[in-house]
Amino acid sequence: MIKYILRRLFYSIFVLFGVATLVFFISRLTGDPVAILLPPDATAEMIEQTIMRLGLDKPISTQYGIFLRDLLRGDLGTSIRFRESTVGLILERMPATLMLSGAALGLALAVAIPIGILAALRQGSAADRLLMGFSVLGQAMPVFWVAILMVMLFSVNLRWLPTGGFGGIRHLILPAIALGVRFMAITARLLRSSLIEVMGADYIRTSRAKGLREKAVVVKHALRNSILPVITMIGLQMGSLLGGSVVTETVFGWPGVGQLLIQAITHRDFPLVQASTILLAGVFILINLIVDIIYVFVDPRISYT
Repeated sequence: MIKYILRRLFYSIFVLFGVATLVFFISRLTGDPVAILLPPDATAEMIEQTIMRLGLDKPISTQYGIFLRDLLRGDLGTSIRFRESTVGLILERMPATLMLSGAALGLALAVAIPIGILAALRQGSAADRLLMGFSVLGQAMPVFWVAILMVMLFSVNLRWLPTGGFGGIRHLILPAIALGVRFMAITARLLRSSLIEVMGADYIRTSRAKGLREKAVVVKHALRNSILPVITMIGLQMGSLLGGSVVTETVFGWPGVGQLLIQAITHRDFPLVQASTILLAGVFILINLIVDIIYVFVDPRISYT
């Protein structure tokens, strides 16, 4: 297991290197940050001094070399807009993003697992068709559309919940639901399909023949084996949750890394864009590694060498 973890961490270095290289060159296609940073009446001397201060007067290859050198030192640069360490800015916002993503994940699983089990046990019934119909609808709706619709319904019209901002549980409800709807729909459909397949296995029929109660057959035998694809999906969808948090945080004014990334892109803050993307990619890689480790504990037949 230790060798497997070390090998995965070694491969992760190359993945992060690819992400860093890609975001470095793409971010520079967005335009010149000096045009946004300085006022319209800035003199030519002010513009030249700012370009030199930011290091934008150097060739792109030289800028890339400096970027890689600083990256190897663990230095992700200083924000152009805030003039603070990019890592400090991101770490300040990261708890809010993890809170939102965790709430969305927990809410989605709390709804999807009962729906998936009920639909599988009532296969072909009206309840099954209704639940899967809602799941397909939830999977088809974009995150931004769900977010805007919920703001209009529950905040503007009904006035039950705040339109946005960061505060107590009331501020978290709408963003978590908007972010978790698609993941809930995917998980419910996947669990239903997996459970239906497992329920037709020979060992399930044997368990019933031995006189085990249906609840014990479903929970102890069928659900444990059908949950493995769901665990895989959780790891894969965490990237979607982190990516979807960018849109969700923007709509609801949630002060997380996603909102910070949008602000950085808008103001062409290259170092902040690079640092945010690299750290989010690192979180996604770490989550997938944790999911692979959980696999071993869920299914003892799996081992990593």
